[in-house]
Amino acid sequence: MKKHPPLRIPLTRPQHQTNVINRGKHAEQAALDYLQRHGLKKVAVNFQCRMGEIDIIARDAHTLVFIEVRYRKQRRFGGGAMSITRRKQARIINTAALYLQKRGADCECRFDVIEMSPSEQLTVARQSGQQQYHYNWIKDAFSTQA
Repeated sequence: MKKHPPLRIPLTRPQHQTNVINRGKHAEQAALDYLQRHGLKKVAVNFQCRMGEIDIIARDAHTLVFIEVRYRKQRRFGGGAMSITRRKQARIINTAALYLQKRGADCECRFDVIEMSPSEQLTVARQSGQQQYHYNWIKDAFSTQA
C-alpha cells in the first residue's frame, strides 16, 4: 500500500479573509474617530461575549450608545443598515444587556448604526495615504421594543 504524505493544514488565514478583517478594523477605528469628532466619548470597543459583539460603546452626554459599524465597499446591494436583521438586533440588544449587567450600569441607552462607504475622492485619498469615507450615522436605529 502506497503511503501518502501527511495532510498539512495551514495555520494562517487566507489572504482575502485577512484583508477583510483588516479593512473592518480600520473602518471601526475611522468610525470611532468620526464619532469622537462629533462629541461622543469612547467607553469600549469590540466588547465580546458568548451572545455577540458590539463594535463601539460610547457616551453621548448621559446616554450610553451601542454602535454597530457597517462598511460597504459598494452600495448597489443596499446600505449597511439594511443588513442588520431582527436577529442581529436581538443579539446586539442581549449583548448590551449583559454589558450593563456586568457593569451594574443603570442609564439611558440607545442603539445606533454608522454606515460607511468609500468616498468619491478615494483615489486622491489613497495617494495621500489616508482613507476617506462617506458616513451615514443613524441614531436610534432600533430599540428594545418589538
